[in-house]
Amino acid sequence: MSSTPSAARPARHERSARSEAAGFQALDTAHAAALSMLEQFAHLVEQLAGPGLDDTARRHAHEVLRYFDGPGRHHHEDEERLVFPALLSCGDDGLVAQVRRLQQDHLWLEQDWRELQPHLQAVAEGMNGYDLPLLQAALPVFAALYQDHISLEETLVYPAARRVLHRQREARHARLAASAQP
Repeated sequence: MSSTPSAARPARHERSARSEAAGFQALDTAHAAALSMLEQFAHLVEQLAGPGLDDTARRHAHEVLRYFDGPGRHHHEDEERLVFPALLSCGDDGLVAQVRRLQQDHLWLEQDWRELQPHLQAVAEGMNGYDLPLLQAALPVFAALYQDHISLEETLVYPAARRVLHRQREARHARLAASAQP
């Protein structure tokens, strides 16, 4: 038996603050991954225009598909579920308008992705059924929307969400403390 004392379990409010911080770190990490995948997508389109469809292009297409069909899509769902509700009910009309804009962005990004996805799928499968001029025209629009979207989240919405969620957490703790008083 060890004589070292066990660490005390953090209080519930400390655990929720840590969990919230970890959640925002995961959202930030997803943004870095999205930007990286957009760069890879741009290189893929350049390769298709130059050397053409080969094993490298297929591999890159698989990676881009895997991200935007999976974690990229889930990231937007997480924001809609975890970040936006608190902001939509915070009473700040300007902030609410920005969140509504981000929600619209999510719809446009999804629509853009649905247009791009079959072409990447064809590349990933080694098929010539992709439309290079479409990819060359649509990718810059998709990438610019993603980059503007991420910038708005990181400079305005996430900092505001951290403040709002902190105030909500503090208010909950104050109510719990008051209700525990005899």
